[in-house]
Amino acid sequence: MFSKLRTSVIRPAIEQRSIQLAGTSITYTLKRSSKRRSIGLRIDDKGLTVNVPLRSSEKWLNSVLSEKADWVIEKLGSWQTNRKEKQLWQEGEKIAFRGEILTLRIIPSLFNTPAQLRGELLYLHVTDTTDEAKIEKAVTKWYREEAERVFKECVAHYSPLMSVSPKQIKLSSARTQWGSCTTQGVVRLNWQLVKMPLHLIDYVVVHELAHLIEMNHSAAFWCIVERACPDYSKCRAELRSQGISE
Repeated sequence: MFSKLRTSVIRPAIEQRSIQLAGTSITYTLKRSSKRRSIGLRIDDKGLTVNVPLRSSEKWLNSVLSEKADWVIEKLGSWQTNRKEKQLWQEGEKIAFRGEILTLRIIPSLFNTPAQLRGELLYLHVTDTTDEAKIEKAVTKWYREEAERVFKECVAHYSPLMSVSPKQIKLSSARTQWGSCTTQGVVRLNWQLVKMPLHLIDYVVVHELAHLIEMNHSAAFWCIVERACPDYSKCRAELRSQGISE
């Protein structure tokens, strides 16, 4: 006699699925792994991903999703909101520069060439117009080059007026500061400041140059700042609305 062959359903390792949770249609990515022993939910820039053991049942999966329905809907709502606010790196998108708005022009090319500003248009010649990571990298490179140029011009203007001479000007990528100054005379300015209007750039430069005289925020320090930037209080308020301090 021939024994019966045992058959099994081969499930794909990754699937795109939809489910109704608390009256809301949710789309998610299902990933199966032989290394997992439990069901895990993750929400990132790609949306909801559900990681499950290789042989987990549909009943178990659906029960976990139902149990976590409120959490999933809340987090996905926040994700969608943040996604809408996120800067996109593609043709026609708007970016800030010195308080003005520029429009990105993404031009297909055989070579990646430096960004070029023409009026209110920033031209990027790239080999892959759909690669947002490379576009962002090119724009960031342009931002940093412009920031270095603009900051040096501002420092060259205010240094003699304030009778100071910084040892070095460097760019920073700090998340919580627009600028800083060391006791060795090194001034660091956040490259993203170049997106701001010129009067705010001037204020931050003046602020850091004043620290070459007073390494504190005493009354004497603010008098030095005020002499070079009479409306510094207004500038401080504008910058603080951006969530980053001087």
